[in-house]
Formats: sequence, C-alpha cells, structure tokens
Amino acid sequence: MTARSPEAVGVVGVGWVGLVTAACFASQGHEVWAMDVDAAKVERLSRGELSIHEPGLPELVREHQERLNFTTSMDELLANAKLLFCCVDTPPTYSGDADLSRVLSVVEQLSGDSEHALVMKSTVPSGTGESIRRDLPTLAYVSCPEFLKEGTAVQDFLHPDRVVIGADPGDEWASDAVAALYEPLGGEIVRTDVASAEMIKLASNAFLATKISFINEIANVCEEVGADVTEVARGMGLDERIGDKFLQAGIGYGGSCFPKDVSALKQLAGNSGYHFQLLNSVIEVNELQKRRVIGKLTKHLGSLVGKRVALLGLAFKPNTDDMREASSLVLSARLQGEGAHVVAFDPVAHEGAEGILPTVELADSAEHALEGADAAILVTEWPEFAELDWAAMAGSMRTPLIVDGRNFLDPAQVRAAGFAYEGIGRGADA
Repeated sequence: MTARSPEAVGVVGVGWVGLVTAACFASQGHEVWAMDVDAAKVERLSRGELSIHEPGLPELVREHQERLNFTTSMDELLANAKLLFCCVDTPPTYSGDADLSRVLSVVEQLSGDSEHALVMKSTVPSGTGESIRRDLPTLAYVSCPEFLKEGTAVQDFLHPDRVVIGADPGDEWASDAVAALYEPLGGEIVRTDVASAEMIKLASNAFLATKISFINEIANVCEEVGADVTEVARGMGLDERIGDKFLQAGIGYGGSCFPKDVSALKQLAGNSGYHFQLLNSVIEVNELQKRRVIGKLTKHLGSLVGKRVALLGLAFKPNTDDMREASSLVLSARLQGEGAHVVAFDPVAHEGAEGILPTVELADSAEHALEGADAAILVTEWPEFAELDWAAMAGSMRTPLIVDGRNFLDPAQVRAAGFAYEGIGRGADA
C-alpha cells in the first residue's frame, strides 16, 4: 500500500505567528501554502528574507523552502489546501476589545465554502467561532489557539506542552485532521468545544499576567519591610501548587499578547455584564510598576531635568525585536516628561526603535549609551548586559547609578564595581 502523503496546510497571514506556523509545518514534511495581502512581504519571503527576529526561524525557512509557497492569492491557497490556519492580527481597539476586522476579511472570502476548514490561530474573544458559524453555516470551523512565546516560538511549536482543539458537532472531520497534524509533535491534545478553546487562550494569558502583577506587588511590599523578593519568590515557587514560573519581579509585562489579551478578556466580561475587578487591578499594577522606576532615580539624583539617563534594552523581552507595549516606551516618555535626556541601546530592536522613539538618542553599543550618563535602567535582560565590564562602565558614567528593572544583575558584583544599585523589591542591602 502506498503511504499517504502528508496533509497540505494553508496559512493566512504570515506575520510572526503565521510564519512560525508555516515553517514548522513545512519542517514536518507538509506542503505549505502561505498567503498574505502584503505583496512586498510575500516577495521577500519567497526569496527567504525575514523581517522578524525569532531564533531558529531563518534557518528553518531556508532548510524547508522547497515546501514553503508564498502567495497573495486566496484562490491559490484554496486550490492547494483544505485546512486554512488563520494567523492574522487582532490588535486592541481604543476600547480594549479585540479588533476582528482582519479575521472578518478572511471569513468574507470563504462565504458559501463547504470544502475547507478555517482553523483559528488568531486570538479572538469567546463567541467569535459561534458568530462565524452562524454567518457561514457550510464552513467547517476549528479553534486552535497558539501558545507560542517570542524568543522560543520554534521550540514551543515543535515541542508543545498542549494543543487545544475546539470544534462543535458537525466539524469532526476538521478537528480530527488538525489533531493528526499535531499528534506527531507530542504534547497533550485537548479536545473541547469552540467557546471553551477560545476562552482557554485568554484565561491562560490573563492568569500569567496576574502572577506577574502579584509578585510585583509583593516586591513593592518587600521594599517597605526590608525583605528580598527574589528570596520570597524562591520560597513560594517550591510549592508545587504555585510553581516558580512568572514569579520574577520587575517593571511589568509587555509584548503583543499579555496587554492585549488581558484587556480583551476584561472587555469581554464587561460586554457580558460582568465586572472583572481582578483584571482591572492587574492592569493598574502593571502600569504603575513602570513609573516606580522614576522614584528610584529621583531618590538618588533629585530633579531629572537635564540628566542623561541610559536605557539598556528596548524590546519587551530578550531574543526578540518586538517593542509592542514594551516598558521602554513608557519609561522613555516618562523620563522625557521629567526633563531628562534619554539614550538607549538594544542589540536587536535598534532598527525598529528609530521610528517608534524619534526623540530618544539611539546608541550603537551599551558602552556608548552609558558614557557620560547620570543613571542607567536595565529594561531588557539581554545576556550581554550581564557580561559588561561594570567597573569600566562606572568610570565612564557621570554618576554610576543603575536601576535593575529585571533583577538580572548580581547586586554585590555591581556595587563592588562602584555602582549605586537599585533592584525591584530587593531592599537596600540585597
């Protein structure tokens, strides 16, 4: 008997999620047809040129380029694949709701379709699938939310801890086909209904954001009572009911998922008539945490008018160039509002920062950013920052003061190098 060839896969939208999805499925032997409305992006990808920073992704695209077909034609996509993974953006609106305009644009092109299945990777509010099925009753629909982390997305996809597949009665063939795609990757397959699958994604990110805001509140209390939040978190994390993940105190969460998804869940609850009070607090704590850094600077420097403050890191986390909702955006604006001159360095996000932070001086190295500075704030925990010659840095700064916004550096080592060190929730002697 001839072995059945792997299922062809269609991907709509080749941004970060879509490109990772396409490349990883291609690495598993699937022919992938990836469609995007941006013709310039499609042309670049067809040449193997990537515009996003994600470790391992460029190599994956190059290695499996013969199975990656990029196009601007939905007809070409439909002709070559039955399973269509929708990976378009759902950015927040001014009200905090998810903007579903790109999703709906995809849906409109499938009106009357009974041959394909739309597999929703985009993060959408619970109830979206029901609405789509109501408008397009002949279209098979599966909710398969993504749980990729920027910086480790390729490994997350190829080695998932779980794969959530939501489908309602009548769409079993589609959900079975999606399950067959993921089963070789390992990880538990969670089969459920569409509404629950949609909620799992939002609830997961909201819970992780809540852990971050909680430990940041604990850090603030630690500063008042002289405790070290890193020791508190270590003791807490050993309880298996709590775990040690997302208990790193700092200056708050950012990125493309947590702020958007927390806000979307809060709005979803509000639109349903329920006031999600806890998430209001999570959001408020996250915003205030960034601003507490200013108080740490003024404690040492007094007025910030005319002071030169260096930001080490601009991306919202290491191993990515993503600056969406990054702490650096709030900090730079707040510092400039206090009259400071802001200089910044990021090893990867420099190019993207030029358009986003036009009034911030962008240095070409950490050493140049720190030269002549009155203070420094470690914003992103890039590994190279830990390897700096901090004694030399202290000698080049006007005032050797550092606020470690991620509790990333060794306080004793930095102080021995001649710095005044301020961490987050670490007390005066930590």
